[in-house]
Amino acid sequence: MAESDSVLITKDDGTVQDVVPAAVAGEDVVYMTGLLCPGFVNSHCHLELSHMRGVIPEGTGLVDFLGAVIRRRGMGADGPEGGIASAIAAAEQEMLDGGIVAVGDICNTADTLGQKGLGRLHYHNFIETIGFVEQGAAARFEQSKAIYDRFGGGRSLVPHAPYSVSAALFSLIADLAGNRLLTMHNQESEEENAFFLSGKGDFLRLYAMLGVDVSFFHGTGKRSLGSCLPYFHEGQSMILVHNVATEAGDLEIEEGGPELYFCLCPNANLYIGGQLPDVELLDRRGCRIVVGTDSLASNHRLSVLEELKTLQRAFPRLDAARLLGWATLNGARALQMEELLGSFSTGKKPGVVLLTGLEDQRLASGTTARRII
Repeated sequence: MAESDSVLITKDDGTVQDVVPAAVAGEDVVYMTGLLCPGFVNSHCHLELSHMRGVIPEGTGLVDFLGAVIRRRGMGADGPEGGIASAIAAAEQEMLDGGIVAVGDICNTADTLGQKGLGRLHYHNFIETIGFVEQGAAARFEQSKAIYDRFGGGRSLVPHAPYSVSAALFSLIADLAGNRLLTMHNQESEEENAFFLSGKGDFLRLYAMLGVDVSFFHGTGKRSLGSCLPYFHEGQSMILVHNVATEAGDLEIEEGGPELYFCLCPNANLYIGGQLPDVELLDRRGCRIVVGTDSLASNHRLSVLEELKTLQRAFPRLDAARLLGWATLNGARALQMEELLGSFSTGKKPGVVLLTGLEDQRLASGTTARRII
């Protein structure tokens, strides 16, 4: 954080010119009560699920949550205000109002394409691929590639999760030319690790719900992250999302693989399963940490600030400066937008957010965020 007597100088379009001491800033200075912060980066969202707000009850656990998303994905799609399109527009406005300037957005459809075309936020679109049965890998890849081709720049084709992507499909994704920025849901529950270790456990219920025969899978003898990370290459970057069941041993990663970021979505974790990742472990081990909101199917709000408040309540030693760094510069780096966003460096256009209601430089329940540029 800059000193309290610093002045941020920007052009009319929000481009940062300098940060200088107040004594040399001149007379045309606007003083505000609170803390000025670069715009937030929401490193993980599912904007296309915004019509599912309130559809799935809290506390179901991951397997039943996933089953409910698949079964009830159409609920709310024909709402009185235009269904999916209006929900997407309202959710984007909510993010704008809360100080978010950029989003890493998961896409299984092209439903968000029209709204994104308005250019109100910066997006990197992660086109998600799913298919655990080897024989269907090529067809699943081509289905997702067709959606990928409809999006312009700022796009990647990515795996959904270790338990939903086959070895053949992982290879197709990893080897796609230019596919350097990736993301994946990772270790959302210990049952995910159990499934990879032995081929057994509660995840078998999920496949039964979906009518997918996984009798061919007997486990890898490794936990889920160690089972799938070797498919990816040096020079790629991977945002691992959720990490609720990530342990110290999972972080013993061999060199030569992708650069990793660990995305925290604490309010979604509490909504689905009532558990949080071991954030202090990730921080202590020097992991690159970023912050996301997940979707309105698993969260009450798309607010990065509310995610930070939850993290600080659960891990009080995390101060505001560290948390805000995760939600700004780290997020910009993870989405490869750091040349434009994430800090008040000269020449950047990161957005400016005013935080008010802090208590002793800590986020309080009454802290609010408002984008002013």
